[in-house]
Formats: sequence, structure tokens, C-alpha cells
Amino acid sequence: MNTLIIDTPPTARRDESQAPSRRTPAEPKPATGSFQAVEPRIEITAPQGERYDEILTPEALAFLAELHDRFAGTRHDLLAARLKTRVHAANGRDPKFLPETAHIREDASWRVAGAGPGLEDRRVEITGPTDRKMAINALNSSAKVWLADQEDATSPTWRNVIEGQLSLFDALRGTLEYTSPEGKEYRLDRDIRETPTIVFRPRGWHLTEKHLRFHDRAGRALHASGSLVDFGLYLFHNAAKLIELGRGPYFYLPKLESHLEARLWNDIFVFAQERLGLPQGTVRATVLIETIQAAFEMDEILYELRDHCAGLNAGRWDYIFSIVKTFRSRGRRWVLPDRKQISMTVPFMRSYTELLVQTCHKRGAHAIGGMSAFIPNRRNPEVTERAFAQVASDKRREAGDGFDGTWVAHPDLIPTARAEFDAVLGERPNQVERLRDDVEVTAAQLLDIESAGGQVTEAGVRDNISIAIRYVESWLRGVGAAAIDDLMEDAATAEISRSQIWQWLNENTVTAEGTRIDQTSIVRLMAEAVAGLPRFEGDRFDDAISVFRSVALEPEFPTFLTVAAYARFL
Repeated sequence: MNTLIIDTPPTARRDESQAPSRRTPAEPKPATGSFQAVEPRIEITAPQGERYDEILTPEALAFLAELHDRFAGTRHDLLAARLKTRVHAANGRDPKFLPETAHIREDASWRVAGAGPGLEDRRVEITGPTDRKMAINALNSSAKVWLADQEDATSPTWRNVIEGQLSLFDALRGTLEYTSPEGKEYRLDRDIRETPTIVFRPRGWHLTEKHLRFHDRAGRALHASGSLVDFGLYLFHNAAKLIELGRGPYFYLPKLESHLEARLWNDIFVFAQERLGLPQGTVRATVLIETIQAAFEMDEILYELRDHCAGLNAGRWDYIFSIVKTFRSRGRRWVLPDRKQISMTVPFMRSYTELLVQTCHKRGAHAIGGMSAFIPNRRNPEVTERAFAQVASDKRREAGDGFDGTWVAHPDLIPTARAEFDAVLGERPNQVERLRDDVEVTAAQLLDIESAGGQVTEAGVRDNISIAIRYVESWLRGVGAAAIDDLMEDAATAEISRSQIWQWLNENTVTAEGTRIDQTSIVRLMAEAVAGLPRFEGDRFDDAISVFRSVALEPEFPTFLTVAAYARFL
């Protein structure tokens, strides 16, 4: 195992009271050559693979150390605040629109910066991990945007984290290639300027990078923040190249739970641009609204990021997970039915999306729709036909509701999604001018979980157990986006599956067939699910079962299944 010590200089703290200014983007100054060695700050505690030194340069790591010096403490404080919020929710205190920020919501005068170059038209965005093959497929697609996902669609192995950065580095320089074990060659089929605009999604605030150890000024050795590592490496190496290509460093920000977390990201953007010689406003961010807490603070989140904000996204799967997680111990009226029955048309989900569109357009921001989990199967025409029909219906609803774009998880779905948005947008790049003044969403509507209706069925219990175990097994092998039963599953859908099992178990839920869900029935169904799975050399099913037991069957509810699984297995 290699250990490398990187040095970084102390830096003066910015005046936090100053609002970021808006300046016209221009060519950045070189980032390298301005990071001087003073004292040990960062250790690499993992093996160095081929070309890792091109990403983990002394200058880049010194930049990461500065980010941690300035912002790791605030990150820690905000994670502690999340715990307090969850305790309040468990004790019966509902989320609400904040009275102390009412002036922000009521002030009609402010707007966000809006789309940067290459982000004006986002009608179809393809999402996926950053390994070389998937990156090439995404960039060769006809989507307008590629969400390069280092979060829910990526298992955060050390190899995936650094080689994902290498994929992006090479793609932006036109040198990205891949040869499969079977000898099939993949490469970009056009100039990088003609490929989908890249929007990079770093890991959420809750995740660490245990293979980089940060030494703070008190002498403590701490795991680095996954968010700061992913963001810092991508920005440091690629900002100048992206601007040269006529685009910019764009980010999707996941898992935010408050406007204070958005403020932290904005502070990071301001500092990073200043440190790397980038004009303020060069960075653009799209925030995923995928927690019930953030749904009540959408205006405030846009306001905090206003000089760097392009829009919001309706992260539907994590949003459902957040509902279950937040209200899991509040009684039976908070119990959701089978995941398949929680459609985007149930009242509480529709309220969430309509409020998002209205909030975005009121502030000049893009509203980006979520991802239908259905995917085609080229070997099964019936499955493919069903996927096309489901996706068309989903995207027709989003375009009709005012969304400016949407997500798909497979290149074959792009024409279907695009057709629905083309029908509404025509030649317009978006419909931000559509203000949705007809929408009025209350706190009660956002919290009307009972409106979902539906039932908990034995089939739903079986599906959740099977999906969670199979996905976690895939994730432990380093595959973060997995096609399971003709659906695209990622960490968010696995979280729904295991959290519903926990809630159903702890609420003594009875299925529609009359079976009480208890430890005995869950263990029996687990055994049946695993017995039907094909085993193979190198599989991680035993470890996946261990993870599932710890996150679904224990009295304590882990906030994220990925946190403990990462610390233990990756």
C-alpha cells in the first residue's frame, strides 16, 4: 500500500457575509503552480493504479486539502443538524415552510443565474456511471446532457472513484477509449464539442472517502469528504478545458436537506473559483430535490445558490426513500404501499413535482424531471414495448406539467422521451417562461402520505427483499447501476426496498393476503429469494445478506445503507 504526503499552504478565510458577484466568464488562469508545500495535510492510503498519478497530483491534492481546511468543519456541523431534524420528526414535529425565510419566498424580484453555455436545452438527459464503457455510450448518445454520476449509480470503490475521474479527463480531451474483455472496441464517434453536455454528480455530504486521509490543523487524521474529493478533482483538472470547449464546470448536487447545505456548496464554489482563477459564476449547479426536508426549502435553496444555479431536479426515488426514512416510526398512517404502487400521479408526489416546477420557473431556473425505472430489453420485444409505453406516459406528463427536461437511463429510451418534450417545446429550448400560477401547494398536501392509497402485498415484500439483496451484491462488486427484472436499480431504489421492509416489520403490517410481516416471515422470504439466485465465482451474496440484515432487520435504522457497507466492505 502506498502512502503519499501532500502539503498545502494556509489560506485566509473569506468574508462569509459578502454575496458572490456576477461576472462574465472568461478564460481561467492556470490552476497549477500556485499550491506551495508548507505542512503535511493529505495521505493516500490505497494502492496507486495505472495513471492514478495524473489525477492525484500534488497540486490537485493540495487543492483538496484547502477545501477540507475551510469546509470540512461546516460539513460536520450540518450532518449533526440532520440528526437533530430526524429526532424532531420522529417525535412528531413535521417539516414546514420556514417562517424565518418567508421574506425570501415572498420577494418576487430575485432570479438565479440560469443555464450556462451548453445547458440551455436539457430536454433529455441520460444518466449513468463514469466507467469508460458507460461514459462512451452516454457521450455517443443523442441526449442533450449526460449526468456523469459518481453517486447513486456508482459503487464508490477506490478504482471507480479515480478511474471515473480519468474517464472524464480523457473524454474532454477526445482520447477516451475502451476495449472489452471480449475484444469489442469503444470510442467517441464525434468531436467532444458535439457530445452531450456533461453535468457531474459528486457524492452526497454523508459519504466519506476513506482512501484519502485529511490531517486537520489540530493534528487529527480524518477520512476525506466524498463530496469535496469528487468535486475538487473534477473542477481542478477540467474547468479550463470545459471553458475552452464552450461549456463549463457543471454539477448536480445530491441529497441536500436544507438551504444551509446549499449555502455551504455556494461558499465552496466561490472559494474554488477564486482559488483557481475562475470568474465567479463560472460554476453552475442543479440541485436534486430528493428529501422531504428540501421540498419545503426549494426557494431558499435556489436563493443561496442563485449566482451559480441552473435549476432543480425531481429526484423521485430518493424522495420516496426520504419519506419512509423520515416518518418510519410515526405510526400506520405513514406506511406506504408497495413501491410499484407509488406512482408520480399519487397526490403527495404530484404536489411535490408541481411545486418544484412553479418554484423553478418563478426564479428563471430549469425544472428537470425524474427517471422512470423501466428499461428496454433488446432480447425481449414485449418488455421493450412495455418500457417504451411507460416512459412515454411518464415523460408526456412531465412535459405537460411544465418540466424543461427529463432523465432516461438507457440510450434506446432517448427518442421516446424526446418525442414527448418535442411535442410541447417545439423549437424552444425550454419552457421556463411557463410560470404555473395555477399551482398552490400547501404543507398538508406535501405531507398527505395517506393519499397514496394502495396495499402492502406479499409480492411487494418479496420484490423488496430480492431487489435489495441483488442490488447490494452488485454494488459490493463495484457495479452501482444494475438492471434487475427489467428495471434500472441504483442505491436510491435499494434504499426504498430495505427501508420499506424495516417500516413494515416495525409497524406489524399485515399484507393484503392476511400475512403479518414479522422477523420469521422476512427470514423465510429471504431464504427463498436467495435460493432462487444463480451463484457464481466471486459473487457477494453472503455479504449482501449480511448488509441487508443490518439495515432492514435490526432495531436501529441506519440512515443510509451505503455508509456502513462502504466502511466495512469497500
